[in-house]
Amino acid sequence: MDYILNFSDADKNSLPLVGGKNASLGEMIKASIHVPPGFAVTTDSYLNFITETGVKDKIYDILSHLQPDDVDALNKASAEIQGLINNASMNSEVQSAIERSYSQLCEKCAIKDLPVAVRSSATAEDLPTASFAGQQDTYLWVEGTKKVIDSVQRCWASLFTPRAIDYRNKNGFPHEKVLISVGIQKMVNSRAAGVMFTLNPTNGDPSKVVIEGNWGLGETVVGGTVNPDKFVVDKVVMETNEKTISAKHIKCVYDPDKGEVVNIDVEQDMQSKCCLDDREIKELAKIAKEIERHYGRAMDIEWAIDKDLSFPQHLFIVQARPETIWSQRKKESVLGKKSGYQLLMEQAMKRIKIAG
Repeated sequence: MDYILNFSDADKNSLPLVGGKNASLGEMIKASIHVPPGFAVTTDSYLNFITETGVKDKIYDILSHLQPDDVDALNKASAEIQGLINNASMNSEVQSAIERSYSQLCEKCAIKDLPVAVRSSATAEDLPTASFAGQQDTYLWVEGTKKVIDSVQRCWASLFTPRAIDYRNKNGFPHEKVLISVGIQKMVNSRAAGVMFTLNPTNGDPSKVVIEGNWGLGETVVGGTVNPDKFVVDKVVMETNEKTISAKHIKCVYDPDKGEVVNIDVEQDMQSKCCLDDREIKELAKIAKEIERHYGRAMDIEWAIDKDLSFPQHLFIVQARPETIWSQRKKESVLGKKSGYQLLMEQAMKRIKIAG
């Protein structure tokens, strides 16, 4: 069994082994996108765990008795299954594989007890036709072997949150067919972070890259708990068409005293200050275009800027998934019957004529 797969060895063909999120990280590394190093605890590890501990049959027996729309039963089943997984002991073979790989990552980065993000990556996640994003758990700034292993096990348990169970039931995904991998990735010590889309998410315009960001870690932007700065960049001429600087009152940071990630107030003089400079905006838009070109479709991307590094090495991509809203709709309001390529070319020709 393959218990571990480094991100650098993963690609789209690795999806059954490492899930959508981790496969995407491997794809981007192969496309020379700047991604923090890390590795995947594979679905083989998860299968070994639920089989060897004897919880596998119990899990699917509990799920088989669930009635549609019975919320109380759903919550009870979820709690029972997550308890089974969290209270079981990980077998030594899988645990040793995780310990060894984490130790190697620490050595590679020359940091003892390297802070890492521990993220769930399900095999049905980040698909073009479904939106599983956010259904399983993520743990940030995890330090030390024991905490990493505990977080992996909690990620496995999060495959059975009420939301995840309900989504699979309603969308026809058999529970036993959806497996989970876990990504262990070096944390970016973020000065700023956020998301970007290779189309305009408000109207589906494919000629734009839209970037949203805030100070600190990206969780406030991803979770919608802050009104972020927003930048709309024209893909053709790489000019920023719109720049909205918001009053950013909170940010997500690591608190070393508490040993966890927390939301804190943004310093008064930083609240209305732009979290990105023009050079960073342009470079992020360029990276977004490269990712879209590699995948051949509109993408939803998470980025982070490391405060300990300098431009452009400080720009990292930590996730990328297919955009699932406008990509599933007919191109109506923006495109009419024209393709995105046609629209881009028409806009480019107009600019050439104006310049001439």
